[in-house]
Amino acid sequence: MNEISDDQMIALMQAMRTVAQAEIMPRFHALSATSIRTKTADDDLVTDADICAEAALARQLETILGDIAIVGEEAVSSDRTVLEHLRGHSPVAIIDPVDGTWNFAHGVPLFGSILAIVAGGQTIAGLIHYPCLDDFLVARPGRGAWHVGAGGKPTRIAVAVPSPTSNMHGFVPLHMYPAELQSRIAPRLGAFARTTTWRCSAFEYRMLATGAMSFCANAGLAPWDHAAGALIHAEAGGYAALLTQEPYCPTILNGILLAAPDRESWKQIRTALFEM
Repeated sequence: MNEISDDQMIALMQAMRTVAQAEIMPRFHALSATSIRTKTADDDLVTDADICAEAALARQLETILGDIAIVGEEAVSSDRTVLEHLRGHSPVAIIDPVDGTWNFAHGVPLFGSILAIVAGGQTIAGLIHYPCLDDFLVARPGRGAWHVGAGGKPTRIAVAVPSPTSNMHGFVPLHMYPAELQSRIAPRLGAFARTTTWRCSAFEYRMLATGAMSFCANAGLAPWDHAAGALIHAEAGGYAALLTQEPYCPTILNGILLAAPDRESWKQIRTALFEM
């Protein structure tokens, strides 16, 4: 599998919509205390919606794409060896069933479902569904990035126009950085017009790819957070790379990924935030 067809993209969107309607939205504002659990930290949550949606979408993907390996966030949480699928040559579907679980569990409508189809270590399709809005951001290599409304109408999207760092708005999730790096970066945030984090890669990539925000400097490289969004951002005209200038790919699990409107903006942001 080297590419995803138009018919397959439509089927994948419908599958994500069906799973959201069956497994995610009925649980929004309706979770019991026993439906929410912690993973690696007190604020790293998993809910019944995450687990059931991942399993349901995996079944749908097997119907649409045949014999495809599944790398789901919740499956990896139980068994890290699942990540080894990313290093093979067979196609892989990377699933984040409910991205922004903390928001979801607390009744905040900033969450989404993320799906990336990867072949040969490269993302060949990226889809992000926003269940509360029932719309999508989607991309395939060389075909641009698109917003697909609830009614199915596609609209091309584009990243922000480059601007001086003092005018930039960006996402900097400081909590993801080592403590010593946090203390170095925090005083530098004043170089920008505004920085924040929304605890949700799905919505942060939405803001980047539609030009509402200029940049994101992320120290967490879980593939379910970035494989789809990085492709969508690139197809919307953006530039992203690790601070080492290495291009991002879903097999890279460590480092800092900086996404910006273009390469020159990327250099300016790296200098402002990280160069001593």
